[in-house]
Amino acid sequence: MNESLLFAELERVAGPLTPLQRILLGTDGSVTRILELATGAPVTITTLLQTVEAASPQVAEMLAVPSGQEVNHRIVELKNTRSGETLIYAESYTPLSRLSSSFREDLMRADIPIGKILEQHQLETRREIVKMSAGQRPAPVAASFGLSGKPRFLSRQYRIIHQEHPLIHIEEIFPVSLFSGETRVVIDAPSRLHLGLVDMNGSLGRIDGGIGLALDEPRLVVSARRSETFLVEGGDADARERVLAAARSVSGSLNLPGAAEFTIQAQFPGHAGLGRGTQLALSAACALCRLYGQEWTARDLARMTGRGGTSGIGTASFGAGGFIIDGGHSFGAHLDKTAFLPSSASQGVRPPEVILRRDFPEAWKIMLVIPDIPPGASGRAERDLFLRHCPVPLEEVRELCHLAMVSLLPGLAEEDLDLFGSALNRMQELGFKRVENQLQPSRVADLMEAMRDAGAAAAGLSSFGPTVYAIGEGRMQDVESAAREILPTLGGGRMLLTRARNSGAEVTVA
Repeated sequence: MNESLLFAELERVAGPLTPLQRILLGTDGSVTRILELATGAPVTITTLLQTVEAASPQVAEMLAVPSGQEVNHRIVELKNTRSGETLIYAESYTPLSRLSSSFREDLMRADIPIGKILEQHQLETRREIVKMSAGQRPAPVAASFGLSGKPRFLSRQYRIIHQEHPLIHIEEIFPVSLFSGETRVVIDAPSRLHLGLVDMNGSLGRIDGGIGLALDEPRLVVSARRSETFLVEGGDADARERVLAAARSVSGSLNLPGAAEFTIQAQFPGHAGLGRGTQLALSAACALCRLYGQEWTARDLARMTGRGGTSGIGTASFGAGGFIIDGGHSFGAHLDKTAFLPSSASQGVRPPEVILRRDFPEAWKIMLVIPDIPPGASGRAERDLFLRHCPVPLEEVRELCHLAMVSLLPGLAEEDLDLFGSALNRMQELGFKRVENQLQPSRVADLMEAMRDAGAAAAGLSSFGPTVYAIGEGRMQDVESAAREILPTLGGGRMLLTRARNSGAEVTVA
């Protein structure tokens, strides 16, 4: 087909194309290689579907094979390994009768881009473009890019010809907004564990004081580009509302000259004890500021978005990652705080200063268990809990401080997991963490005990839960097995083996 005519028709529907978009649609070379050069990062494959099936009449016609012949049907996402962003959604059909055994084996492995398979097998091939189009796509395609609503996509269909026969038929799809030439900011932010609040007694004139840890997974990925109005796509309704509120707050504080269109490309559960609200707010704020040439610290962004009014762990996780202790707030008349309140009810309170930040040992693994029970306290319920249960007994605060100084921190510094873990286990029974644990179903305590009995050095509840964590070494198979035995009694749930992230949010400007 005449490519000039294809592009002319496509631009009539989609508008002017950028040079990179035209290259991706019209290239006769490796799309993977082009993407790696354009983004400066390796491209990886995530396989969504890999099946062997009988060719439908339509597929048979595309491949010039008899209807019903076995074909490999593969759907993959080509992703930027640095940002986790999906760059291309690709669907392919390959007649198995035209493949060598080694080619078929590589194809079925599902983790190698087709262009690289062709290169490895040194096949003489050519690409024959069949069609280019622009328009909407089914929800699964939009979901791969973290998009909702009715976004438009560009696509091309082409055949790879070998020995004058179609070897593979491929369709590659990407949003019109991608590779558009506009500046885009991508924020990759960590989740966090909140291990406890130090002083919810206040007798020395200070309260709060958080202890926590940034996590490598799960993570949050938010991208943004300039726009005349604020718009948020992807994620759930709560996540979209939090991004929108944070962006408007920052825009008003700084009197920015424009707005932004945000896309939530990856998220983790909200109200689960993983700190999603803070990461969403700071990611939106950071992306918006970068779009308009401004840079602010994580504490500045937290202040502008109303985060960090009780704990500074989420803010510090975004800023630098690692293991964190913050110094809390002054307490009393005309000071930072005059009452025991959560961050959501502490608007205008400055985020606390970090008094200690250390890398967390790479060898220590973290098992997350998120039971399918009601989410942790938030909003008015969280505020009432603080008011009802504080101040906590002073002797418990004293023991918490003693544990931190003689067990928790020395265990971290010397990488003595047993010493570190013994302090965390005892902390579950003290201060406000004792209150948070008492609010959980009784089987949550059984879950933590079972993971300790299976070899975890420590197990505890993150914030108000329901996320439970266990810290240990190695692959932690016994800990996982113990958790899986208990989880059905809590209605099921999700598990994830992860590790600490010893760096803050990653910001990519492209």
